[in-house]
Amino acid sequence: MYGIFPYARTLYGIFPYICNMASKTRESHIARFDARLSKEQKEFFEEAVILGGFRSLSDFVISSAMEKAKRILEEQKTLWTSKKDREKFFNALLNPPKANSKLKSAAKAYKQA
Repeated sequence: MYGIFPYARTLYGIFPYICNMASKTRESHIARFDARLSKEQKEFFEEAVILGGFRSLSDFVISSAMEKAKRILEEQKTLWTSKKDREKFFNALLNPPKANSKLKSAAKAYKQA
């Protein structure tokens, strides 16, 4: 009845895997993300979608997640930069380089003034 794919008919129709393969090759740059939420959460988010002018709940969730992810990554980047700067600063305080001739003459001039 179905040729070389006798067991291909499922609840989803004839040859679902072949159809899925074709759509995946066309949309290989799109990834899927599913989330479960309560009815109250969905209604809450849907209200924000309407008031925020988003096209869909998916657009709202993606936009909100991107904003939050960018903020987290920026905070971490700033933290790491600050940590490196702090390490350099305290290392210079604890292990100062030897004074060169210009620094010595500046200190001498300061003391005489």
